[in-house]
Amino acid sequence: MKVKILGGHGGVTIGCQATSYLIDDQLLIDAGSVASTLSIERQSKINHILISHPHLDHIKDLAFLCDNCFGMRDKPFQVFSHATVKEIIKTHLFNETIWPDFTQLPTKEKPTISFEALEPEKVVQIGNYKIMGVKVQHPSDAMGYIVEREGKSLLFTLDTAPTERIWQKAKEYPGLKAIFTEVSFPNKLQKVATASDHHTPQTLAEELRKMPPGIPVVLTHIKPNFRSELEQEIAELDEPRIQILSKDGMEFNF
Repeated sequence: MKVKILGGHGGVTIGCQATSYLIDDQLLIDAGSVASTLSIERQSKINHILISHPHLDHIKDLAFLCDNCFGMRDKPFQVFSHATVKEIIKTHLFNETIWPDFTQLPTKEKPTISFEALEPEKVVQIGNYKIMGVKVQHPSDAMGYIVEREGKSLLFTLDTAPTERIWQKAKEYPGLKAIFTEVSFPNKLQKVATASDHHTPQTLAEELRKMPPGIPVVLTHIKPNFRSELEQEIAELDEPRIQILSKDGMEFNF
């Protein structure tokens, strides 16, 4: 599997895009920057989208993806998420006030985008992948995802504070090749991180002990204004399996 991090930052500024992971050019995880980083032709070739939770930096480009690809596809973009997330996006984004309801356009029978609820911890076949969503510690029934194809699997926790269940489930996957997770705030802002359900390096250190051993860990969601401080604190963890996202557009092959 090829993973391209279209955007992997915890903020948006020049050189920093919001969360979007593209797998094999066809499966998208979160839509914070897909329309901002891909040509319209490449956007139109995406078939399935997993949404972790409904915060703006993870869903905003759903609006522009639909606008850009309106009328270009025979089938709708299929979006999968927890039922809570589905309802929030439909109520507060595609509501004819903030943005047109592309679940009804160009017609109700042939919409640009469709939504389907995923039941946590139930494996489903989505295109070429077996997907399991697992609830994590973040608002609005947020889920992380374990994505499996041909015996290889990848784990994405995206936005989360310290959590438990996804690491228990991860140990059931002998073909796990990598973990993509987050660290957002430096240790001095632990109270902010706790209140917003995010990691600091010191809580990440505890989380690493829960993860399956020996699996590479890619850290994303770095807040741009704290990058240098976070890099120093992460380096002090002295964990050789950690890699920090250095820039958007990085690719990984498994």
